[in-house]
Amino acid sequence: MAHFSGLQVFKRFKKMKLTALAFALFFFGTSAIFAQNNGKSLPDGSYYTCTMNPQVHNDAPGTCPICGMDLVKVKGKKAKPKPKPEHEAHKAHETMPLEKDAQKTVGKDTMKMGNPPLKTDAPAQKPMDMGSMDTTKMDKMHMPSEPKKPLVVIVAPPRTVRYDLYMRDTTVNFTGKPKRAIAVNGQIPMPTLTFTEGDTAEIYVHNELNEETSVHWHGLFLPNKEDGVPNLTQMPIKPHTTHLYTFPIIQHGTHWYHSHSGLQEQIGMYGSFIMNKRADDPTFRAGIDDLPAIPLILSEWTDYKPENVHRMLHNATDWFAIKKGTTQSYAEAISQGYLKTKITNEWKRMNAMDVSDVYYDRFLINGKNESQLPQFKGGDKVRLRISNGGASTYFWLKFGGGKMTVVANDGNDVEPAEVDRLLIAVSETYDVVVTIPAGNGSFEFLATPEDRTKSASIFLGSGIKYLTTPMPKLKYFEGMKMMNGMMKMNGDLDDMGMQMSLNQMDMNAVMYPEITGDAMQHDMGNMEMPEDEYNSNELSDLVTLNYAMLKSPTKTNLPKNAPVKELRFELTGNMNRYVWSLDNKVVSEAGKILIREGENVRIILFNGSMMRHPMHLHGHDFRLLNGQGDFAPLKNIVDIMPMETDTLEFNANVKGDWFFHCHILYHMMSGMGRVFSYENQAPNPLIPDPKLAQRKLFADDRKFHFMTRVGIETNGSDGEAMLANTRWKASTLWHLGYHAEHGYESETMFGRYLGKMQWLYPYAGFDYHYKKEGNPPDNFFSLEGSPKNIFGSESRNMFGQLSNKNNRKTAVVGIAYTLPMLFVADARIDGDGKFRFQLGREDMPLTKRLRFNIMVNTDKEYMAGFRYIVSKNMGLSTHYDSDMGLGVGMTFTY
Repeated sequence: MAHFSGLQVFKRFKKMKLTALAFALFFFGTSAIFAQNNGKSLPDGSYYTCTMNPQVHNDAPGTCPICGMDLVKVKGKKAKPKPKPEHEAHKAHETMPLEKDAQKTVGKDTMKMGNPPLKTDAPAQKPMDMGSMDTTKMDKMHMPSEPKKPLVVIVAPPRTVRYDLYMRDTTVNFTGKPKRAIAVNGQIPMPTLTFTEGDTAEIYVHNELNEETSVHWHGLFLPNKEDGVPNLTQMPIKPHTTHLYTFPIIQHGTHWYHSHSGLQEQIGMYGSFIMNKRADDPTFRAGIDDLPAIPLILSEWTDYKPENVHRMLHNATDWFAIKKGTTQSYAEAISQGYLKTKITNEWKRMNAMDVSDVYYDRFLINGKNESQLPQFKGGDKVRLRISNGGASTYFWLKFGGGKMTVVANDGNDVEPAEVDRLLIAVSETYDVVVTIPAGNGSFEFLATPEDRTKSASIFLGSGIKYLTTPMPKLKYFEGMKMMNGMMKMNGDLDDMGMQMSLNQMDMNAVMYPEITGDAMQHDMGNMEMPEDEYNSNELSDLVTLNYAMLKSPTKTNLPKNAPVKELRFELTGNMNRYVWSLDNKVVSEAGKILIREGENVRIILFNGSMMRHPMHLHGHDFRLLNGQGDFAPLKNIVDIMPMETDTLEFNANVKGDWFFHCHILYHMMSGMGRVFSYENQAPNPLIPDPKLAQRKLFADDRKFHFMTRVGIETNGSDGEAMLANTRWKASTLWHLGYHAEHGYESETMFGRYLGKMQWLYPYAGFDYHYKKEGNPPDNFFSLEGSPKNIFGSESRNMFGQLSNKNNRKTAVVGIAYTLPMLFVADARIDGDGKFRFQLGREDMPLTKRLRFNIMVNTDKEYMAGFRYIVSKNMGLSTHYDSDMGLGVGMTFTY
């Protein structure tokens, strides 16, 4: 028998006690975790799950063992028999009459997600209070202070994850004015859809609108007929019908989804689309992929109808510049010492410098202008999954708690890159990791539009709010001066080659006071451009992300022995008529670009326009050649600044018709894109009439936009009405006096704009003019008689030809040409053989709101006037006309 001393007995007893305690703690902990992840469901098929980690299944409420978020209950219903498809190819793509109780299939491997349908007999909706809407739904989420691995590694089997999306008209109130929007499942933005790689997505789109719609899954790899481009990969979803999208989830990363029909994206149809890595993914990154993750979707809001925004852009309105305070008038140029710059700018036939097209009333993060996530505390690391769901806005991103670490772009992992700020292009996505500073504070994550007019914020943490430094106003005349040096007299930009690429040389750096200061002066006349002069990272201590800094953690080489098809495009367009194109052709003017399955496609893009363009390729990721060799980053969006040349390449491995376009919504709708089509591919069963679908697709950039200007003054009425599209214009102008001595005149013309810059406009039409000769008026302000002409008798024109203006009814043909200083020269001949030459200019900006108009022609007609812009559609005006004399009144525009 063994003998133990008292000390030995004590030590052995202590060891047994500790072992028992450890066993008890282990049993208690694993039991608690198992209770929260038992994989069971309730008798009715319901169960509890985590929206961020849907592989968690429980039969009781609790918190997620991975991220700590409260579990939500998902209701289940017995499966109903599926309707038989009319054709085998339509099994998963039927468009069916909308039923109030949509089919819901929930089984062992099927998960029903999304909100229940809204009641159709509900009373009239009140405007959504977008300031109080809870769009993050994460306030109860417990976050660890340090990154921790999950207590249990859950490797769920592949599942079919179902969402039901109900599109409905709603009313929102972002600015104090109720406005129409489109809500999905009763919310804006649309619900965040979450999957895990290996799942199958089953998404029912219930179109309860009175208009057609569609949904595009931005950045996803999927069968072409699931891509959601109306009239290209499917026909539009008809009102009050349901369409099923189904596709395997074969990737991971931060993406988003949005309507691809008309301008619906602008009024609420956008949302986050998150695909998580599987826990056993070999690329799983500890300290990054296991961090608490917050989806953030950026957007903007305008109280104007998006159709009206599009129309105003095509009619060269400067109302948006007035609202933003960026008119760059002659008075402003003189006061700031830039008169020479302003004159040079107009001598080269350029309008004022612009950074973004549209003035927006609000900017939003997850549907709010300002919100807070108080669950975080000092020391926490958070992964922000950021998508730019804006229709036309680039956003500067900054964090008040310090630097940001970029860990993914466009859904693809990149080597961590620490930066002070980054500019996220329209439709791009970035994943950034931020660390909440120690202490009790709430730190601002700030999104500022590129034009720096306003901003949106979300605060991370609780306690005292710490703001990041706001971005100062841009120096527009410095930008105008830079533009003058870049642009040739024919409207072309100097191609700087690969020296200008990958956002490394930001031409707008001259406009950034935080980098260049307030007194920076540039001489761009000789186009000598030292690299450091436009490299913001060389000019300041701020580190700004550029594409050259992105590096894939794994090799991204394309197949080596595949044939290579090389394509070159110039991004073209002009702001004067708001025309955007590739190689001066819009989608409806260019055929499909044929590519072959298996070949490597290399695309070289040069931006010869004065605007940035975020070019997006559907259905594929491309390698952006940025000097990282085998580790070039994979992207589906490339932002190209003016004068930049960038090269991208992808392997053609998924047949179909794939859209390649600028993702600024109004540029895309104007025709800036192409269609890549695989040779010898089978017909798309969702496009039963390809010719009809093509006509509808082409209708977007062929659309005519209406504009009118009506002046009502004391001497009569003058004005113009116009219908115009990308190339063609039909117009009528009139001058109507109050009596025959003042005359009645109208000119109706139809013509086509020619050339890349569209400065040349040949036309044909009809001219009517009647004026009765009368005695000169008693005084300058009299409404009686005919004003005395400063050129003398009006019986003959300046060429000695007999005038027919007293009773002219004749056809005319002519040509108009835009000259330096934006004057328009117009030469024409009428059916009587009489020639007329006219010179004029409209809307010369004297001050922020005061405009000057002038005209003179060889028929001895002349006019000069002023218009003070009071509102978008109304101004005070006065003008003197050689036929009608002096008048004062109002001018209305639309």
